[in-house]
Amino acid sequence: MIRLLLVDDEAMVRTGLRLILETEDDLRVVGEASTGVEAIEQAGRLAPDVILMDVRMPRMDGVEACRRLVEASSAKVVILTTFDLDEHLFAAVRAGACGFLLKASPPEELVAAIRAAYAGNALIEPAMTPAGQVPALLAELTDRELDVLREMARGLSNTEIGDRLYIGEATVKTHVTHILAKLGLRDRIQAVVLAYESGLVEPSR
Repeated sequence: MIRLLLVDDEAMVRTGLRLILETEDDLRVVGEASTGVEAIEQAGRLAPDVILMDVRMPRMDGVEACRRLVEASSAKVVILTTFDLDEHLFAAVRAGACGFLLKASPPEELVAAIRAAYAGNALIEPAMTPAGQVPALLAELTDRELDVLREMARGLSNTEIGDRLYIGEATVKTHVTHILAKLGLRDRIQAVVLAYESGLVEPSR
């Protein structure tokens, strides 16, 4: 049985998630919280296996709560967001989140993400090569594309990446498009997760 903690400042969202998740025989919602502070308190008391965490909340946002929970417990944190691209998600990767999911995702994707997180599986599993070498999956990228991917993983916008690498914003957009196509990724968030999980960029504590 996978024990779940639902963390979102909107009661209707938590109710909707509970209704979806409790139809599965192997999932059990053991608690709910509306802020990051409550999430930490509930996690310490209920010892959930997986925490579904909204990224934007009052008092303490999902990023800071994720960082503290990852450091203090063995719970896996899956970040929920309304937006395809949210600046908080880049920080959430560095904070130790193991997955990301849009709130509008189909129920089957939500359930699959929870099971993957519980099993310790990354949502993206790149092929790895010996330490110090570029992972095999990233070998298809040019040096410039790798540079762009690194800056994406640090949370920079296309304009900021262009300024950092001394290239135009349109050129950055082209590189991003090529990166996603070559790696078979859906969006920038998946690219950022891959950059961290492959070791291209190291999390900073």
